[in-house]
Amino acid sequence: MILPIYLYGHPVLRKKSVDISQDYPDLKQLIENMFETMYKAEGIGLAAPQIGENINLVVVDARVLAKDRPELQDFIRVFINPKITCNSEQKVTVEEGCLSIPSIYENVNRCESLNVEYFNENFEKVTETLDGHKAIVVQHEFDHLQGIVFTDRISPIRRKMLQKRLNNIAKGKVGVSYKVKIA
Repeated sequence: MILPIYLYGHPVLRKKSVDISQDYPDLKQLIENMFETMYKAEGIGLAAPQIGENINLVVVDARVLAKDRPELQDFIRVFINPKITCNSEQKVTVEEGCLSIPSIYENVNRCESLNVEYFNENFEKVTETLDGHKAIVVQHEFDHLQGIVFTDRISPIRRKMLQKRLNNIAKGKVGVSYKVKIA
């Protein structure tokens, strides 16, 4: 089932999410719905707060970018209760966008590599090191679990310059092909 994506300005995007257990109601269906919603919106990642659920759950499928970034050829994941356990000191600046903030793209500084611990869709514990674009995608999505959106990570001057557009998004004045929900 395709779910509405909550837009910038909705309070659910500013709440810190909570861990879940493997008996979370209808977890498998929720994961399927999140992937379906993400694909419909042509995204590469979706965090549960973006569909109105303040739980620590993220789905990622960045394989569509593999033509330009071969390291993403097999990058499809479900992250349950993820934790970043180590950040590199090396930073990279990459242009980011977000399904909850459509049509805005800004440069964001991110750690070049990181270690993550999480449970997969079968509630098996996984620890892996991610670098490059994998690390960037994961940091963006994990921020949502902390109530952070990518525009929080840009300069105050850039954010001020975008404020009118952000206010319009919060009012639902967007031209997107997917279902949305406003505050």
